[in-house]
Amino acid sequence: QVQLVESGGGSVQAGGSLRLSCAASGRSFAAYAMGWFRQAPGKQREFVAAIHWDGSKTYYADSVKGRFTISRDNAKNTVYLQMNSLKPEDTAVYSCAVSHLWGSAALGDQNYYSWGQGTQVTVSS
Repeated sequence: QVQLVESGGGSVQAGGSLRLSCAASGRSFAAYAMGWFRQAPGKQREFVAAIHWDGSKTYYADSVKGRFTISRDNAKNTVYLQMNSLKPEDTAVYSCAVSHLWGSAALGDQNYYSWGQGTQVTVSS
C-alpha cells in the first residue's frame, strides 16, 4: 500500500508559478506511474499530467501543455508538478495518485489508486 501526501498549493495571481509535491510512503515507489489530477468546484476530476515509473515518458492535458512540467525523484519517493503561467481556470484541488498502467490508461482516473488528500491551488485574475 502506498500513502501519498500533496503539498505546495496556495494562492497566486495569474501568470504566477507554484510547485506541487507529492510524497509517497511505502514500498516500490519506482514501480508506479504517477499522475496529477485536479477538480474544480462543480466539475468532474480531470487529468493533468502523468509520468512513467522511470521518468522517461510523460503525458499532459492539452490545457496545461507547455506551462506545467511533471517530474519525479525516485530516490526521494516524490513526484512534482511545476506550474508556470498560471491562469484562473487552473484553480482547483490538485491530487496525485499511483497506477500500474501506462499508455492511454494513464489518462484515466479509474486506473489510479491510493489518492492523496489534495492541495488547493487558487489563481486570481
